[in-house]
Amino acid sequence: MSETNIPPFSTRARVAAEFDHPEVVTSYRFRPEPPAQTFDILAGLITDAPRVVLDIGCGTGFLARPLVSRVDRLDAVDMSPAMIAEGKRLLGGNDPRLRWVVGRIEDAPLDPPYALVTAGDALGWMDWDVLLPRLADALTPAGLFASVTLELRTPAGLDAFGQGLRALRQRYIRTPWRSAPLEGFDLSDELQRRNLFREVGRATTDVVPFRQPADDFVRSYHGRASNFLHRLPPEEAAAFDAALRQLIWEHIGPEVQLSVWTDIVWGRPLRP
Repeated sequence: MSETNIPPFSTRARVAAEFDHPEVVTSYRFRPEPPAQTFDILAGLITDAPRVVLDIGCGTGFLARPLVSRVDRLDAVDMSPAMIAEGKRLLGGNDPRLRWVVGRIEDAPLDPPYALVTAGDALGWMDWDVLLPRLADALTPAGLFASVTLELRTPAGLDAFGQGLRALRQRYIRTPWRSAPLEGFDLSDELQRRNLFREVGRATTDVVPFRQPADDFVRSYHGRASNFLHRLPPEEAAAFDAALRQLIWEHIGPEVQLSVWTDIVWGRPLRP
């Protein structure tokens, strides 16, 4: 894929700033959490001591809060004060080993060295040319950077539901995120092409079921800043919610069962 297919950092940064919107913050908790196996894999990547971890673009701490019990210290950085405030209120958010830092990871104050750096569905929003060299300088000699992507799918065999969902997204979701189709795009490959990263390994967790009431599934769409639902006129946002809720009840019922897993890629960030 050519570099022109990738939205410029200015566009990606614009989307990243939307994560501080109150509606995105309050809806974020309705997104599925990573399977427990995710944290077994991440903990296994730590070989240096002390076991100090940096989680970048941490949001409300989906990675940081479950992982902190396995390490000596964890620094969780996010540019959204509201996300961090929410994370502090959630389970594990007040662990004394967890240090919350508000700021852009490209220039936020850090306390290296780190035996592991993690990013959960966040790397795409960042300035890679600045970030990866900074991480290269912040890691221990055997330290690694791991990018974690949460994947989910709705039940198989529901073609009508899938078609209806795609139609709703096309009608209501207006995002500047994709300036060109990115199907098949692999961020690790792109970073290696730019001489910013050397991949060492990959793993995929087992697929686990995640059950969610229909109303919570609808709310989860408002927790994805790139959907820009919070920027719609209120009547349009309400129409989207009503149409999605009706689609779920017609084809699934009062509860949605999702299949959830994570893809993890790790390696060494480079200074070109």
